[in-house]
Amino acid sequence: MAAGGFCKLPNGSVVVALNLPSPAPVGGTSEVRVLVLAQNRARALTRLRNLGMRAVYLRGNAAPPTPDEITAVLHHPDGLIWRTAPDNGVTVTELWHPIRALLRRSAAA
Repeated sequence: MAAGGFCKLPNGSVVVALNLPSPAPVGGTSEVRVLVLAQNRARALTRLRNLGMRAVYLRGNAAPPTPDEITAVLHHPDGLIWRTAPDNGVTVTELWHPIRALLRRSAAA
């Protein structure tokens, strides 16, 4: 099961964070961390499913987004970003990418 969680913002919207298997190997890791900004959790998951990630579910709140992740997704125009998932709590220095970059990699693979 993929680790994930959510955080409700003061304006009523929700940031959902999920660790998902990478559609194409990225930098030697098999997981990516995806952040979605939406009006509620159901709409956040629907946004991912509409992009072709059909088996995406959020069960529990084991890995909620950090304040830095929330800031990153709030400042992105699409409200949907990703980067490689950290392994064993190691800090990732990689920048966030728009979801289009991940979908292009999987189409090329």
